[in-house]
Amino acid sequence: MENIFTHELSRYSAIIVGNGEVPQGEIPMLFLQHARFIVCCDGALEKLLKIGMKPDVVIGDCDSISEERRQQFKDIIIEDKDQECNDLQKALKYCQRQQFGPVAILGASGLRDDHQLANLSILNMYAECMDLIMVSNYGLFSFISEDTTFASIPGQEVSVFSFDGQALFSFSGLQYPVHKRRFTQLWEGSLNKALGERFTVKISDGRGVVFREFCQLAN
Repeated sequence: MENIFTHELSRYSAIIVGNGEVPQGEIPMLFLQHARFIVCCDGALEKLLKIGMKPDVVIGDCDSISEERRQQFKDIIIEDKDQECNDLQKALKYCQRQQFGPVAILGASGLRDDHQLANLSILNMYAECMDLIMVSNYGLFSFISEDTTFASIPGQEVSVFSFDGQALFSFSGLQYPVHKRRFTQLWEGSLNKALGERFTVKISDGRGVVFREFCQLAN
């Protein structure tokens, strides 16, 4: 099934690794292996090293990095003590300053549900000026502001979320179609399924977040 994510793999050459669930599974690891630049939040450094990957930059308040690691990576550590931003935001701001193209975020989900929800909201905000995708161990979260067609397989789980309740959505190619509807509650566009090899989410007057699962299901 990973072939339907080929275009995402090729587009996102810059990766941010957060201090959530350790990236694992074929598709998240392919994102990491295809990366040409890895920005690691400081709390995720040991996790990244344990899966055999090394960062190009480590960023954060650095309170959780051992003295041994500080010395080992002293040339690539960026210490940022700003308490108004979490480490994910610091990494995103770094990518903005470097004018990186599309950026994929791994390790921003799992472990703490409140962190995952907060991170999705942060990424939805930054997606207004950056091309972002969030990769969990179970699927992809894409941030859209225009009509978008996605590759899919029959039975693939799909959810669409609106964080501000302003966007007007229409779906085609999904089990439960929607026509020009606003979602005032976060759950309203969730728990759908792809019917075939592609589906389209049309959107106006706002932004949306589209989740596609990795698991291959029977028709």
